[in-house]
Amino acid sequence: MTAPGTPLLEIRDLHVSYGHVHAVHGISLRVDAGKVVTLIGPNGAGKTSTLAAVAGLLQPQRGQVLLEGRDVTGLPAHRAVEQGIVLVPEGRSILARMSIEENLVLAAEARKPRPPAAEQRRRIDAQYARFPVLGERRKLPAGSLSGGEQQMLAFARALLMSPRILLLDEPSMGLAPLLVRRVFDLVEEIHREGATVLLVEQNARLALQVSDTAYVLERGRIVLEGPSSELAADPRVQAAYLGGEVA
Repeated sequence: MTAPGTPLLEIRDLHVSYGHVHAVHGISLRVDAGKVVTLIGPNGAGKTSTLAAVAGLLQPQRGQVLLEGRDVTGLPAHRAVEQGIVLVPEGRSILARMSIEENLVLAAEARKPRPPAAEQRRRIDAQYARFPVLGERRKLPAGSLSGGEQQMLAFARALLMSPRILLLDEPSMGLAPLLVRRVFDLVEEIHREGATVLLVEQNARLALQVSDTAYVLERGRIVLEGPSSELAADPRVQAAYLGGEVA
């Protein structure tokens, strides 16, 4: 287990391209164990591409992704999950035709080595306790849930995989304001429980409130970085992302 305050994830000189489109231009960042780090920036800045490269969904053009100092660059997505890199993607990607229970069982079984059945049951029940609405509707198709409830299911599935680092891609997208606040309360809750999180989020104000460190990406490059509280007070960040007000 990585001690708090030491690098759990490091990205070094990462370049990501889609055909002729160079989406990420040599960014470097670190996520310390037990911390929440956020990437903010406009659409098309390279934030989602960065997460996809870490999670094994995109092959970097060059650069390195290190997990506790070990090179995991370019691992396929299922291998990345086995290493503890778990992504909650934009749009949630739940298995809509399967029941809520089946979604959670598949997530619990994805851990390596696979836990005993009794342990899986205990862990699933713990998620039902965290998200009571999922327990109440466990036999219903996951696609019958509202957008906010589907996000709860996506979080529950990810947590059942025992992530060493949780990658969250736009978790508040498309949600009503009350549910957006619930999502960020949940990020703070799992942070208090010791989770390590790399968060991509358009809502810069809330992202800076729940994170320890922030990086601002523009056109595939990091243009600002530092403690989230300091960036929230930076006039450039305020003007571009916070409506001119301190977060």
